[in-house]
Amino acid sequence: MLGLDGPGLQRLYWAPMALDSLFGEGDCPPPRPPRNSVRSPRSPGACSVLRAGDFPAGPPLGPGVCGIDEAGRGPLAGPVYAGACVLPADFPLDSLDDSKALSPGQRAAAWGLIVGGALAWAVDWAGPGEIDEANILGATFLAMGRAYARLEAILGRAPGAVYVDGNRDPRLGRPITCVVKGDSLVPAIMAASILAKVARDRAMERWDWLYPDYGYARHKGYPTAAHREACRRLGPSPIQRLSFHY
Repeated sequence: MLGLDGPGLQRLYWAPMALDSLFGEGDCPPPRPPRNSVRSPRSPGACSVLRAGDFPAGPPLGPGVCGIDEAGRGPLAGPVYAGACVLPADFPLDSLDDSKALSPGQRAAAWGLIVGGALAWAVDWAGPGEIDEANILGATFLAMGRAYARLEAILGRAPGAVYVDGNRDPRLGRPITCVVKGDSLVPAIMAASILAKVARDRAMERWDWLYPDYGYARHKGYPTAAHREACRRLGPSPIQRLSFHY
């Protein structure tokens, strides 16, 4: 599961435990297509940026809409995750919101509805070593690209339109629309946000089994006072982002 660049080096290229150990039986998407190199970003596609006022008739909905979002840009440890999702026209939208606005119980309930009712969904990540090498923005784009590639493989085609949370082009190699605060505006992005958040939280809870002194099950790697103190007292864990300061 873990590998080092070379003898004695602490940089980590992180391959989390198998996805089927993070999800319930039957919830795991098929294996990912081959990874792209950290050093070989995808070609940019056309990208436009929209905000709340740009949807006077309401947000884009339905089976032609793919939403993409991330979770875990701010932590000091662990991966950054990304989710991608296409919802059917009859999905219960009142179950969705920005994942940060939902309680753990609400996220878990929404997760069940998404994996059971989405037309296609996918989750992927970039590990701490990739974050250190590519920086957190570049690693976030890697995770988004990997999740999107998974989703295309599941659908067997490219979705009609792709909406990404934020205002930066993740270089998916196709036209996309960036939506500022999209995780509170576009249902497919909300669903992707929930997928990424729940998957990452579950991964960090598994890592807490291996490194209980760091408290990953409680803070999920975010820079709490307790996490910073553990890092100073114990040194970096094997899933630490070494380019981040603690």
